[in-house]
Amino acid sequence: MKIEKAYQLAREMYAGYGVDTANALKRLAGIRISLHCWQGDDISGFSARGGSSSGGEPSRGNLGGVLPTGNYPGKARTPEELRSDLAKALGLIPGRHRVSLHSIYAETKARPADRDELAPDHFAAWVAWARTHKLGLDFNGTFFSHPLAESGRTLSHPDRAVRRFWIDHARACRRIGAFMGRQQKTPCVTNIWVPDGSKDTPADRKAPRELLKQSLDEIFKEKCRPAHNLDSLEGKLFGLGSEAYVAGSHDFYLAYAVAHRKLLCMDTGHFHPTESVADKLTAVLSQLDQVLLHVSRGVRWDSDHVVTLTDDLRSLAEEIVRGNYLQRVYIGLDFFDASINRIAAWVIGARAMLQALLIALVEPTDTLRQMELKGDFTARLALMEELKSLPFGAVWNYYCLQQDVPPNHAWMREVKAYETAVQFQRR
Repeated sequence: MKIEKAYQLAREMYAGYGVDTANALKRLAGIRISLHCWQGDDISGFSARGGSSSGGEPSRGNLGGVLPTGNYPGKARTPEELRSDLAKALGLIPGRHRVSLHSIYAETKARPADRDELAPDHFAAWVAWARTHKLGLDFNGTFFSHPLAESGRTLSHPDRAVRRFWIDHARACRRIGAFMGRQQKTPCVTNIWVPDGSKDTPADRKAPRELLKQSLDEIFKEKCRPAHNLDSLEGKLFGLGSEAYVAGSHDFYLAYAVAHRKLLCMDTGHFHPTESVADKLTAVLSQLDQVLLHVSRGVRWDSDHVVTLTDDLRSLAEEIVRGNYLQRVYIGLDFFDASINRIAAWVIGARAMLQALLIALVEPTDTLRQMELKGDFTARLALMEELKSLPFGAVWNYYCLQQDVPPNHAWMREVKAYETAVQFQRR
């Protein structure tokens, strides 16, 4: 009752600014966030070294700059445990969402396969689970933690045979993505990110990028229907072991995406800390039809901390909503924290992303635009500051009730109960 009363007061306050909170909540309910499965098991996956064993702990190998830290107990060890944990997290996040898989989450016990041999049937259990829970699936190739990635080079490797292996892996991933898209009747976004780069100053920046382009051209020769599969390319500024040079930089993939009409993936941790991904959205979407966002929180570097409601996150959501990009921007989460409860990490990050979008949806954008067009920048700034004190939290809690998930901090009680009954029993 208190939440409903608080919401009615908040609704009246927002109405005074010309904002219909009911419409904002309706729009929010239509947004699908893609939860990344790898938060649940610290990017271990279920395919052993080379992808061909019966599903033991995989070789960590070269992780390509991916470094989960912490040893909080209770991580998922099997596909069934990971799906159980994901279901618990999704039950605490308002709305209906998606799950993003990496190829190392293949279930290869019945039919062993290395990464270049992966096929849709290795993900049949995931597709069945997603159908039961009315979820969409997205997909990612895994170009790290494998013997042929030990050098830190994959699609740009100078050895043709190594490149061929990774080209075939990417092609297999696209077929899997298309299979998922057909089954779920919504496109699967299949993302390519490779760690290829150099720890110290390279003598030749050109050759690896030419090889990377050739590899991509080969990968995309096989056509996929956009209704089933959407291809995305993710760049990076630097990584562990590639501090001086990354072949697949933002500029490289932006040029390729524009030329070949692919989605550009922008990870919020893959840029210089002073760069604004929010500012890049309108620039990129003036040339591309759609983009994918991987939302993480960098602390001093690309550290992939759990997403929280920061000014950067709010700015990102504001640009998505102000630009009317909700149908053109695919939003995925990409962080990994092994120092806290992994289900809580998913819930905190997803709820923060949704809260940022809600704040943007209850903004009187048209009023701000009119002030801007009139040149009244004083009034614009004053209103922007005033909006920060409006009770969006009351609207959020009401939305949680609407969606039948715990409001406020109440969801943590369910996480703690699940942790004690399920996660802490894992040995």
